Amino acid sequence: MRVIATIEEFRAARAALHGTVGLVPTMGYLHEGHLSLVRRARAENDNVITTIFVNPTQFSPAEDLARYPRDLPRDLALLEAEKVDLVFAPDVAEMYPPGFGTFVDAGPITAPLEGAARPGHFRGVATVVCKLFNITTPHRAYFGQKDAQQTLVIRRMTLDLNLPVEIVVCPIVREPDGLAMSSRNVYLNPEERRAATVLFRALQAAQDRFRAGERNGDALRAAMRAVIDAEPLARADYVSVADLDDLHELEEVTSRALASLAVRIGTTRLIDNCLLEVRGERREARGER
Repeated sequence: MRVIATIEEFRAARAALHGTVGLVPTMGYLHEGHLSLVRRARAENDNVITTIFVNPTQFSPAEDLARYPRDLPRDLALLEAEKVDLVFAPDVAEMYPPGFGTFVDAGPITAPLEGAARPGHFRGVATVVCKLFNITTPHRAYFGQKDAQQTLVIRRMTLDLNLPVEIVVCPIVREPDGLAMSSRNVYLNPEERRAATVLFRALQAAQDRFRAGERNGDALRAAMRAVIDAEPLARADYVSVADLDDLHELEEVTSRALASLAVRIGTTRLIDNCLLEVRGERREARGER
């Protein structure tokens, strides 16, 4: 496994690879969710590239860029065990040199939910992913369903800019109690960690109502809010039952929808989601291959 920090050196190493390339972009502090993407990429490609870069342009000044967890030696040991071929781990100056001024805006799909709560976030995401695609030139790129809106944004950008990359969306990896794996889970103290299961329980409430025949969007959103409101340490940023294509809030679910939520547990903001699907209509959130 080679670890490379500069674009010039990385491009030379990439040119020496033969066969298909799968890319797993990350911000590091890897967990089992990231490693599941690496394994999927390894199973489907001749070569696997992982990137590790905490992207400053997707954080607002009030967010947790400075304290975002980092442990590069640990990450590299995990990736070496998974037989990753190349790791691209640039610094900020390498990705955003003096004079940098070009950003990617993926349009209306970036406006609701995370886009409304975190203005400018998806501009930073789309920009850095576009740059990483151009630097690494993968055949396939692997993303987790936990960041469902992000996958929609990246798919939109890839289609609109005619980038020759197949976007593969992989299932959420959860802890035994249902909490979606996230690098930010490390922020939680023991009491907050217990309370954080409220996200999964709220989604389960919506799924239970849906399976029982409820199709009204307001009723499904209310089922999630009721669970969150019952947890003293939890405060909802948003609760959504939205269309899978453009994320507009649904009055009625006719076939399938994305149920998603963002919840603050103490000072930590967590997100999660699930699909609500009529039997026989199964599909990832626009992540079909």
